[in-house]
Amino acid sequence: MRIGVPLEIRPGETRVAATPETVKKLIGQGHTVVIQKDAGVRASQPDFAYEAVGATIGSAADAFGTEIVLKVRAPEAAELKQIKTGSVLIGMLDPFDNDNIAAMAAQGVTAFSLEAAPRTTRAQSMDVLSSQANIAGYKAVMVGANEYQRFMPMLMTAAGTVKAARVLILGAGVAGLQAIATAKRLGAVIEASDVRPAAKEQIESLGAKFVDVPYETDEEREIAQGVGGYARPMPEAWMKRQATLVAERAQQADIVITTALIPGRKPPVLLHSDTVANMKPGSIVIDLAAGRGDNGSGNCPLTEADKIVEKNGVKIIGYTNLASMVAADASALYARNLLDFMKLIVDAEAKLVIPADDDIVTACLMCRDGQAVRKN
Repeated sequence: MRIGVPLEIRPGETRVAATPETVKKLIGQGHTVVIQKDAGVRASQPDFAYEAVGATIGSAADAFGTEIVLKVRAPEAAELKQIKTGSVLIGMLDPFDNDNIAAMAAQGVTAFSLEAAPRTTRAQSMDVLSSQANIAGYKAVMVGANEYQRFMPMLMTAAGTVKAARVLILGAGVAGLQAIATAKRLGAVIEASDVRPAAKEQIESLGAKFVDVPYETDEEREIAQGVGGYARPMPEAWMKRQATLVAERAQQADIVITTALIPGRKPPVLLHSDTVANMKPGSIVIDLAAGRGDNGSGNCPLTEADKIVEKNGVKIIGYTNLASMVAADASALYARNLLDFMKLIVDAEAKLVIPADDDIVTACLMCRDGQAVRKN
């Protein structure tokens, strides 16, 4: 089959959906691969690297005019028009954007959104949310360390002792755990919180102190278990107790990283405006849920999408695409996710075969034969 990899045109998107490593494997499986000119340059993958493994360099029309199109982000309207009816589109297509799904269905595209893959052992190698969140958690710490005007580790010098930075991480999913590990390597003192009781052991195993918000009812404890590997919205009473405890810990913190996201919903508010007002001048907030809440906010209502704002001497960082700031590795991991997913829909003869009984395939299928399949 002919596989196309176009250049991502969304502002700030530097990743690419295939690397020379994965292209070589696709060609070895009998496919022909067309890479749009300069598609991988911002991810440190020049055109000649793709040509060296057998790919063809072409135009956007060439890449979109193939039988399978691999993308990072959902296509813009102008891009979607270039995809042929009956073609297969695979990428991070935002499965909760009903208008986007309807547009792809109207174009006659068979679309797979890998964010919808189930959180199961079998689907781990295709879990784009985890692969990219892992990078975002790492980069969040690095961005925070860069903006923080003091050292991260404790230093004992002839001029005196410098205390280690105190880092508070709210949400211990993939991004939060990577943030803990990265901050620990930099020598910070770390506290972390998560609604799920199972996260306590993971947090402590990485060297952080668990900030425990007790459950007062069986209902709270049951909801906290989450579903499908994701957290669920907690009752208002629990959220108030968490806010009180977070406010206390945030006043002592130098860097706060918030990572809480619930698929298909607005992110919960974990760091309230009055909490920020009481934080130390020079403190840093990195909001990984930026852009998902009201008016571009995230886990903090003061966050502004893709901006650094200062409130009461506290810097609030709202970058919405941290993974693109590590484009080379982010692309490498993402491309392998796509490669593993394609094994489920392409047979040994390099022909498209979409199984109706595969739980990963059916979960990721957004539209087919002009009809939207997913209902939100």
